Amino acid sequence: MAEAAVEPVWRSRGTGRRSTHTVRLRTSATLVAVIVLAVLVVPPLVRLDQQAVDLSAKLQPPSWAHPLGTDDVGRDLLLRCVYGLRVSLLVGVAAALAATVVGTAVGATAGALGGWADRIVMRLVDTISSVPHLLLGIFIVAMFRPGVWPVVVSVAATHWLSTARIVRAEVLSLRSRPYIDAAVSSGASRWRVAVRHLLPGVLPQAALAAVLMVPHAMWHESALSFLGLGLPTHTASLGTLIQSARGSLLAGQWWPTLFPGLFLVVPTLALAGLAGAWRERINPRRRSELTL
Repeated sequence: MAEAAVEPVWRSRGTGRRSTHTVRLRTSATLVAVIVLAVLVVPPLVRLDQQAVDLSAKLQPPSWAHPLGTDDVGRDLLLRCVYGLRVSLLVGVAAALAATVVGTAVGATAGALGGWADRIVMRLVDTISSVPHLLLGIFIVAMFRPGVWPVVVSVAATHWLSTARIVRAEVLSLRSRPYIDAAVSSGASRWRVAVRHLLPGVLPQAALAAVLMVPHAMWHESALSFLGLGLPTHTASLGTLIQSARGSLLAGQWWPTLFPGLFLVVPTLALAGLAGAWRERINPRRRSELTL
């Protein structure tokens, strides 16, 4: 009787968890789709110059003419935020892909070789990790002129370390699987085992790390641009928009700072929601807990 009484409670909890999971997934997917459509469709369709200055309309609050208001030189803030999100997403995606490729290569090599090679590579990773990311990123960016690609290089060079650790741990786990032992016993070379068996097994984890790295890279770019070390001040990115709105915030105009910040926070939450749903799908233990 007790088991019969408890079982419906478990089922109701499992149904509630699945419902919450579905709502979170659909909301995140919808937000990501809207963001992608905005950055792809708005700039070609809208025939307005996001750099056009209109001093007679400077620092106007949100209205029908300007839904997000205007900045300190009269530029439409909604259009500027869309262009800024476009640049920040470009930096985030390019840096995440580059960092994932480097991290996957380093982690897979260390895990597949093992022994002294693994120890040397991981001590190198630990040494680089001991330097704060932002400080190392500032050092890299300072060697180039301000622009998009120096920021991409800076973010990629400081964010491949976590991917390398994740991939190495996954490779070490896969090496103990029976089908790997069978491949080695059949005479397969180490290179063939790594390419045919180990690498496909770590690709889902590497792809998940890349998705999680995109918002991280966007925040890193925004921090560098806010400090005046990333993109040029005339380039619309979320970091430069927030940096140029500091004076307006002190004067009581809140919208030039609030809306670029929301354009940075909302994509972060949406991508985190998608990554969380992906993690639950590729992790059997988490998936089994959701069905209780």
